[in-house]
Amino acid sequence: MGSLANQSTILLTDWPTRIQERNAPASDPLARLGLSPRPDHVARTYAQRCWCAAWGRRASLRHPNSGKAFMMNRNPFLPAARHPAAVSFPVEGELPSLGGATTWLNSPPISAADLRGNVVLINFWTYTCINWLRSLPYVRAWAEKYRDHGVVVIGVHTPEFSFEHDLENVSRAARDLRVSYPIAIDNDYVIWRAFYNHYWPALYFVDAQGRIRHHHFGEGAYEQSEIILQHLLAEAGIGGIGDELVSVDAQGVEAAADWGDLKSPENYLGHARTEHFASPGGAALGTRRVYAAPARLSLNRWALSGDWTGEREAIVLNTANGRIASCFHSRDVHLVMGPPARGTPVRFRVFLDGQAPGAAHGIDVDEQGNGMVTESRLYQLIRQPKPIADRQFEIEFLDVGVRAFAFTFG
Repeated sequence: MGSLANQSTILLTDWPTRIQERNAPASDPLARLGLSPRPDHVARTYAQRCWCAAWGRRASLRHPNSGKAFMMNRNPFLPAARHPAAVSFPVEGELPSLGGATTWLNSPPISAADLRGNVVLINFWTYTCINWLRSLPYVRAWAEKYRDHGVVVIGVHTPEFSFEHDLENVSRAARDLRVSYPIAIDNDYVIWRAFYNHYWPALYFVDAQGRIRHHHFGEGAYEQSEIILQHLLAEAGIGGIGDELVSVDAQGVEAAADWGDLKSPENYLGHARTEHFASPGGAALGTRRVYAAPARLSLNRWALSGDWTGEREAIVLNTANGRIASCFHSRDVHLVMGPPARGTPVRFRVFLDGQAPGAAHGIDVDEQGNGMVTESRLYQLIRQPKPIADRQFEIEFLDVGVRAFAFTFG
């Protein structure tokens, strides 16, 4: 990765000028910024979950949203973005068809032609992605603020895990997360491929003439993104908005990560993509096996104890009292997991260095570490106060059948 100033410049001026160019590895801006895509794993989509801000993971940029003045100081191009005559954003391509949606939520079907005359923000998401969850307060605030000023926000839900294809799961998540803007359900990845998109979350900014003018991958750059929306509205001759930016009070899983203390990367638990598994004998795919965990794990290693079956995208508990252990360094610990079936909850207990978490418990756990898996989603298990250090996390499941998919941290 280059210097901080260079990173900001790349995001605003060095993106490919045509949407088709995003498929060419040599010109992929994420590669130039040090984010490597994962191997193909979802219906031939070459997808990757962005687990950090596309330009915000370096130690020198721990607080990418510390205020408008910070953004302006880091990149003098941004003040000019408020004045349409001063700068123009290159046309990256036409807005692709949204006709590949299998269904819509919160709206009847919307076509690209229906959107002409409006500034459009397309947001690719999948409901268990922690990076999308942390960006959601801003997208939700923009949808509310600019709804009556010609901006249409459309969430394109493209699933990562198999349970995210389930419309009931997505509908519940949208209600719980207060996503009220139109949602295109992209279960067949048709819209994803039409955009040549590779990332969750991803934002595409479309002008009133139906042309893509900018995009952003990952978390962060919220001030920049809103300024671009205001710029496109001004280009369309829509005024009377002012240049104030939204302020959000993100809580729970939506709160920004503590980047300064985040030293643990996302890790999948299914056999296809897991790393750093420490139980003796390694993991077995598709085979029931009794595992044991080392007494102590090194940082970012994880292990199982009890009777588990390892599947491609998840691990499944066969008998009660199985455990997952992980050594981590972060404020927050999340685990994507689900029950064996709707209406069949799984009780669990969380431990931090062998003790109940107390004040370090997450929103889905009480101080004694008790919680319950009732639906397939991301669960926040730990949110600990400072000082942050290497800690050993364990979760014991008191009932059979839980499916665990991925750890994320914050």
